[in-house]
Amino acid sequence: MSLINTAVKPFSAQAFKSGKFVPVSEADLKGKWSVVFFYPADFTFVCPTELEDLANNYAAFQKLGVEIFAVSTDTHFSHKAWHDTSEAVKKIGYFMVGDPTHAICRNFEVLIEDAGLADRGTFVVDPQGVIQIVEINAGGIGRDASELLRKVKAAQYVAAHPGEVCPAHWHEGDATLAPSLDLVGKI
Repeated sequence: MSLINTAVKPFSAQAFKSGKFVPVSEADLKGKWSVVFFYPADFTFVCPTELEDLANNYAAFQKLGVEIFAVSTDTHFSHKAWHDTSEAVKKIGYFMVGDPTHAICRNFEVLIEDAGLADRGTFVVDPQGVIQIVEINAGGIGRDASELLRKVKAAQYVAAHPGEVCPAHWHEGDATLAPSLDLVGKI
C-alpha cells in the first residue's frame, strides 16, 4: 500500500538538536512542510555523506519553511556522540531523531525487520501532516539534497496552484502544465 496522501501516524521520540535533547512527535510535522529522512545507522559510511549534504543545504530548506527530521533506529544519545565526533555530522542543525523502538520506521514502512535498521527512505510531508513524496533507496545508494530541494519546491508549487502540475526536470520558474482534454496526445 502506498503512503502517498496518507496522514503521518502518531509517534513520540527523543531527538538531538542544537546541543539539546528534545521531544518530537507527529504534531511537530504539522503547520509547515517537513522532510522525514530515514537512514540505516550512525557511525556508518554513506549516511554521514547524506546527512552532511542535507546540513549544507539546510538554510535553503529553511528558507522554504521546511524542517528536516533525520531518523535512524539509534538512540538520541548515539546521535549526540556521533555529532560530537564526526566533522560531517557536526554540521547538522536539524533534528536527529532516535527510533530505538522502531515505531517510526514501522509507521513509515521503512524498517528492515531482520536487521533492525531503516531503509534509506525520504518523505515530504505537507503542513496538514499528509505525505506528498515517498522515495526509498537501496542501502548503497546515497541521496542528493539538491534533488530533494527541487522536489520540495515542486510539491509546494502544486499545493499552491491547484490545477497545475510540474513536468519532468521542472525547476522553480519553469513552465507547468494544466492537465486538460486539449493536452491529451499533444505532449
